[in-house]
Amino acid sequence: MNKGPIRTTDDDARQSARHMLAAMRHAVLAVNDAGTGHPHLSKIACQIDEAGVPVALLSGLAVHSQALAADPRAALLVETQQDRGDPMTWPRLSLQVTARVIADGAGLRDRWLRAHPKAAVFIDLPDFRFWRLDPQAGFLNAGFGAAFRLTPADLGLA
Repeated sequence: MNKGPIRTTDDDARQSARHMLAAMRHAVLAVNDAGTGHPHLSKIACQIDEAGVPVALLSGLAVHSQALAADPRAALLVETQQDRGDPMTWPRLSLQVTARVIADGAGLRDRWLRAHPKAAVFIDLPDFRFWRLDPQAGFLNAGFGAAFRLTPADLGLA
């Protein structure tokens, strides 16, 4: 019987994914370019809010912000870097997300600056907005032979 590469999601996988999100300070954001339909990738500053949902502070002038405004479907790649070894074996978490601007990001400002103090230079510029990146589904590659599909509930978000 072929078990396949994807394991049954267990508490260790859930805890690993939640830990990766809690430790996240940067991620790779994939959006759908409105002009071409092709994917566009950007490395962004990203962290979770009090509820555990990823949020990003993005400039409205950026290609990825314009793409999200046209199509809120996106993906987020979170990596756990390690000091040694092959980066292809390091844990990584892919999330399918739906993005939306947070109308009043004032409550996020202090939390954001604690994690990203250099953002003080631009956080109050008029084109910057906080975006909520609501996970719809996820995929955790926790290392060789350790792949798991995740739901928002697995991430503690349902």
